[in-house]
Formats: sequence, structure tokens, C-alpha cells
Amino acid sequence: MPMPVPVLSVAGTGRPRPRFRSLFRPGWLLLAVLSVAAPLPAQAARKAPPAVAPIPLEQVMAGEYALQAGQLADAAHWYLEAARAADGDVLLVERATRIALLANADAAPGKARALGRKRDPESLALRSATASLALREGRLRQARRELLRLAASPDPVAWHYALAALATGRDPAIVARAMDQMVDAGAVPGRLQAWQEFGRLSLRLDEPALSARIVDEMVRRFPGEPRVAVLRAGQLQLAGRNDEARAMLAQVEPQAAHDPEVRALVAVAYEALADFAAAARVMALGPQDTRTYSMRASLLARGDDHGILAGLYDELVAADRGRPDPARRMLLGRIAEFLERPAEALAWYRGVPGGPERAEARIRSAVALYELGRADEAWAEAHALQNDASSDGEARRNAYLLEGELRQRDDDAGGEIDALSRGLAAYPDDSALLYARALAWERQDRIERTEADLRKVLVADPENIAALNALGYTLADRTQRYQEALELIDRARTAEPDNAAIVDSYGWVLYRLGRSEEALVELRRAWGLLKDPEIGAHLGEVLWGLGRRDEAMRYFEESQRLEADNRSLRRALEKLQVTLPPAEPVP
Repeated sequence: MPMPVPVLSVAGTGRPRPRFRSLFRPGWLLLAVLSVAAPLPAQAARKAPPAVAPIPLEQVMAGEYALQAGQLADAAHWYLEAARAADGDVLLVERATRIALLANADAAPGKARALGRKRDPESLALRSATASLALREGRLRQARRELLRLAASPDPVAWHYALAALATGRDPAIVARAMDQMVDAGAVPGRLQAWQEFGRLSLRLDEPALSARIVDEMVRRFPGEPRVAVLRAGQLQLAGRNDEARAMLAQVEPQAAHDPEVRALVAVAYEALADFAAAARVMALGPQDTRTYSMRASLLARGDDHGILAGLYDELVAADRGRPDPARRMLLGRIAEFLERPAEALAWYRGVPGGPERAEARIRSAVALYELGRADEAWAEAHALQNDASSDGEARRNAYLLEGELRQRDDDAGGEIDALSRGLAAYPDDSALLYARALAWERQDRIERTEADLRKVLVADPENIAALNALGYTLADRTQRYQEALELIDRARTAEPDNAAIVDSYGWVLYRLGRSEEALVELRRAWGLLKDPEIGAHLGEVLWGLGRRDEAMRYFEESQRLEADNRSLRRALEKLQVTLPPAEPVP
């Protein structure tokens, strides 16, 4: 699936009116207010052994060229050759192993590990890769051995490598068995953070017995710890016991008033339950500033809770008197937009006195004018910013993106293309404008022009992940150039292997290549990373083709609840001649 166009407006969601809630995806709250995630294994402070042989540039360059072409198996081969020529250089071995795992190459990871052990037998990254490969191939005994060795390492970050290996396993049942065996062996470190991360992974695996065991062990080890109660609430939610999950969270709320971390965790747990009013109530505890007010407003908007949001709006209006804070006025304008008070929103945006928010306020003013039915004034506002030499280049560029977005909402396909083309005349080869125009061409079924614009982006920026993914997905979805699509998507997923949009694209091209079982694994993983209607539509179509129609219907219906008018969902249902009963959309 293509990634969203990078634009300041919230109007490009395909909905009939701008939604404040569309600024954030589910899970945004955790990212915004928590910095407690474990460091990535690659960030661990480990010194590689000094090189004893020069880096073989010929092989490294061949590996990079293959990688740039999306030929992962060839890239793994050449990096393996480079590592061999460099006498097992650890960094080259680790790169060869990572690429080989992405390519699902059979022999390369084993050869790379043999080289790495010769040079650095204690490498945590290579042990993690060994465990990961063993899990993928169903060799549970070897995986267990490597995971326990990692757990026994004195290095304080070794458990992160064990967790990373488990997270890359393909079969949830095999990963769950490996985790179960680690718990049996007492191999999970006795720190709350480690148990939290293992517990979260067990929830993602959808293995209720394992989740229950880990949470029970956490309760025993850390009695009275609110973070454990939050994890148990997540376990109850996955089991469909939402009332019990809410009761568990209610017990923790008093502690949230005095602990910002607990407050954020409880709010995120309520968000997962789609109880946005409760999440906003929890975020109202403790000191408030523009950021926390913004979080509360976003949660209430996602829950369509106009009454409470209107109360928050009135509270902020009262606090604004005599304090012309630009950020606060921007927030008030956005809330007014959601409450369908475009005249008030326009007044707030025009009242932004200056500073970095001023350009965005002008853009939002154009949206408010459009919502007031004053489209000509909206275009004039956008044009004024486009032609304002005193504004910075990014603001003027964004004004073209905004006009294109509003023209799209106005069902003016020609006007959308014209606005973006004028932007490209002013800012030749700008990647955001080219990307937006490419998606506009695709909506008009002008695939050859979509491809041309995305290739222009890649000429200037060969590593542009969004363009690589969008072009690969478009070729997979709208043409029969599947191998070319796969190579483009492989380039994108090498850079961002856990990006849900890219994983979805990878699964979709595998399906188009006739590799349905492999596609199903990847699409399930994408769905676990992001509940998106397009991903759900793809999952449903693959399952339908495999004859698993009841399961397919479940994903179709869930996608319909997320976005009833999703284009990928409509196309899948029409293709399969499936009719769904009407459903209320989720907030």
C-alpha cells in the first residue's frame, strides 16, 4: 500500500470533511509521550574487532548495486564474498546475514555465521541471526540453544537481541514455544522492562496461554506494579474480555495521577479498547500544557465525542483570553474544525500573531474557507501563499499540495493535477509534489504517468522509501510486471523491514506472483503492525483464494468497519462478488 502524501492538511483522508483525528494513527499516544522503549540491538555499544584485512571495495560495490536493484539474493552473495575477502569482517558479515534473511536465501546465512564466528565468536548480532533463521526454519532446538546463550550473556543488552530474533520469527506457534521454553529455563532477565517487552510480544502473537503465563509470572515477581496491571488489561482485551480489562485499568488510574509514565500507559490501553473518552480522561490528570490538551482533543475527536470535546474547547477559549499563544490558537482552530465550526476556526487561524505557526495558520485558513462554502476564497488564500515571496519555500510548496488536496475533495481531478503541476513548475522535481501527483494520476487510472512521476522522484533520490514502495505496489497491483515490482519493494523493505505499508506491499506482490501462503504470512504481519482497511482487504482476498472464506469475511467486515468506502476493499469485494452487511464505522 502507498504511504500518505506528506502534507500539512488533514483533508486528504478521502472523508467528506477534514477530521482532526486523522492527524494521528492508533498508537500515536505511546510514541508521543513515552520514551521507555528498549534500545534497538543495533544501537548497543559494542566494539567490533579491528579489521585485519582491507575492505574489498569491488565486492562491496557489487553488493550495493545489487541492493539498489532490489536483487537481495545477489546482494547477500556479494556481501558474503566481501566478508570472506575481509577475513570475516564482523560488520560485513552482519550486513550479509541481515540481507540474506530478508531474501529468504537458504545457504547464505549459515555461511555468513561461520565466517563471523571465526572472527568474533561472541557476536550478539550473529547469535540473534542464527536464532532467527532457526525459528524461521522450524528448528526449535537450535533456536532455543541460541536464545538461551544470548540470555546467559553478561552483556546487559543481550536480551534485546534475543527479543529481536523472536520478533522476526514467521510462525507464531513456533515463536510462542520458544518463548515458553525461555520462561521454563528462567532466561528472561529479572528486570521489569524485559518482562514488559516479552509480554507485549506474546500479546502480538495472539497466544493467550503464553500471555497469561508471562503476566502471571510478572504479577508474582512485581506485585503491585501498575505496568503489570496494564499488560494484564491488554491480555484480557485480546481474549475479548473488555469489561474486565476496563476494571483492571480503573484500579490503576489513581496511580496515573502522580506518574506520567503510568498515565501514558493507561491512556494507551484505553485507546486500544477504543475507549477514547477514558483515555482522554486519564490524560487530563496531572499538569496540562498545549501538548497534553492536543492529545486529549485528538482522543476525543477519534471517539467522535463532541460533547466532551466542546467542553475542552470552551475551557481553552477561556484560557486564551489575554494570551495570544500561536500554538494554542492553532489547536483551538483545529478543534473548531472538528466541531464543524469553520467560522470560529477561521477566526482562530487569522488570529495567530506570527512565528513558525503563521504559515500553517494560513493553510488551515484556506481549509476553513472551503468548509464555509467559500471555495473561491479558499483558492485565493492558497494562491496568495503560493505567490508570497516573503514566505519560506516549504510553506509555499505546501500551499500547492493543499490546493491539490482541496481540488481532490471537490472532485476536480483536472484542477488537482493543475495545482500540483503549477507547484512543480515553481519547484521542479520536488519529491512531495511529484509523489502527490503520482497518486493523483493513479486515482485516474493513468498508470503510465504515475510511474513516470515516481521514477522522477527516484532519479533525484534513489533511496526515497515512499516512492520505492508506491511504485512497487502500483506495478504489482495495476500491471503484470511482478518481478520488477518485487525488486522495488525489496529495496524499500531493506531500509524499513517493519514498515506496515511496505510489508503489505511485499505480501501483495507475493500473492500476485502466485505465492499465496507466503503472502498470507506477510499480510498477517502487516495487519499486526497496523490495522488498516487496505491491509485487511488484501488479507481477505488472499484467504478467499485459499478457500478460507469465513476467515476472509472476518477481515472484510473489520476493514469495512474501519473505512466503509475504502477503494481497495471495494475492488476486492467487486472482484470476488462478495456482499457485506452494512456496518457502523469504528471511531
